[in-house]
Amino acid sequence: MKKKTLGVLIGAVVIVAAGAWHFTKAPAEAHDAPGKGGKGGGQGPTVVNVIAPKRQDVPVILQANGTVSPISTVDLHPQTTSTIVKVHVKEGQFVKEGELMFSLDSRSESANLQKAEAQVARDRANLADLERQYKRSMELLAQKFIAQGAVDTLKSQVDAARALLESDIAAARAVKVDQSYTVIRAPMSGRVGGINVYPGSLVQISTSLTTITQLNPINVAFTLPENSLAALLDAQRAGKVPVQVFQNNSDQPIDGHLSFIDNTVDPVAGVIRVKAQFDNKDTRLWPGQYVNTKLTVQTLKDVVVVPQNAIISNTRGTFVYTVAEDKTAAVANVKRLHSFGADAAVEGLKGDEKVIVEGKQNLRPGGKVQVSEGPHGGKGGAGKQKGKAS
Repeated sequence: MKKKTLGVLIGAVVIVAAGAWHFTKAPAEAHDAPGKGGKGGGQGPTVVNVIAPKRQDVPVILQANGTVSPISTVDLHPQTTSTIVKVHVKEGQFVKEGELMFSLDSRSESANLQKAEAQVARDRANLADLERQYKRSMELLAQKFIAQGAVDTLKSQVDAARALLESDIAAARAVKVDQSYTVIRAPMSGRVGGINVYPGSLVQISTSLTTITQLNPINVAFTLPENSLAALLDAQRAGKVPVQVFQNNSDQPIDGHLSFIDNTVDPVAGVIRVKAQFDNKDTRLWPGQYVNTKLTVQTLKDVVVVPQNAIISNTRGTFVYTVAEDKTAAVANVKRLHSFGADAAVEGLKGDEKVIVEGKQNLRPGGKVQVSEGPHGGKGGAGKQKGKAS
């Protein structure tokens, strides 16, 4: 039994020794085998794809979703309790400022105005009579026919009659204002909304007759991140800031300009409210409509543009790999100025480099590279493209 156990142990030792030799000796031999690298040759160059940078003007564009809002909207209410006599406009009609819209029952106001005007006429006649008496009394006083007290009494009566006339004139003016409330005119030019009353309807001060909305010009309100505020203010100081809006399913821009920047930043959302104003003669924009906005705060002139996937950012900084004259990978430090789509405007390149876009994950500075002859090789690629960024 002991001999059998000893035999098993010896066999296990042999197997372990053979395995150790296999995992240590065999790889070394394979490494030293001719034609497999190592002592027999070096590591081959890394195959990469390159692209030539572009030079172009790059607009710095801020994008946001916006809502069309009118510059002003008026909700028409009567200023007196009365009955609608006639509606002079239709729903959806465009009206001009001062155009007649509603007529209310004005019989009571007309009667009150006639009464007030008659009172004014009576006071004016009474004043004229007292003024004539006062004038005659002055002549009689000069001839010593009446006493000074009688003249003073007439003078007081003239002053009282004049004050009463002025009071009644003011009362008549107030009645005329009340009568003007029976005629409702458009306070501004715009489009009439839904009409909620009809001839014969009894209306009060709380009754909404209709609304008038100004459609031209019109605003688009939207918000931008707080970190865009400095660029936004700089652009506004430099002059009129262009803004474009796009309606849903449309690539036709509507041009306008920045008109308002709010005086506070929303501390909760971290955004700033802004508005842009647009000419809307053709009424392409409608209140409450959602649109996409593009705001150009500046244009970077003749800058170098490279694909964003060529840029590497790590603890060493931000850089791209380029192909040096000796076919090695060289590091070019860059500064990202503005990103747009798949590209980015950068600083730090001359524009004539061969920027590596694919294969860079296996590169080390000074490592040998081989430019691929594929469609994105070193013979142009996106470097031949010209035009403005969008």
